[in-house]
Amino acid sequence: MSDDRQHRIRQRAHAIWESHGRPHGHDRDHWDQATREIDAEDTAVKKPARAAAAAKPKTPAKPKAAAKAPAAKKPAAKAKAK
Repeated sequence: MSDDRQHRIRQRAHAIWESHGRPHGHDRDHWDQATREIDAEDTAVKKPARAAAAAKPKTPAKPKAAAKAPAAKKPAAKAKAK
């Protein structure tokens, strides 16, 4: 466990303990709750970066040039009668 993460969990667990009236014997419950909250925060912080990358609109592909239809052949010119 990184020192920063453990420090954040310790601070959160202490705050939870105080908010519950400083009860005796619930230190493990407070630590577990703090761990879940810190993990949820860390996950929430990481998700927007991934979501932003995934939500980034891709540039649309350039449309391929429409295939040109072959030009209609003109009928052969008739020989002029003299």
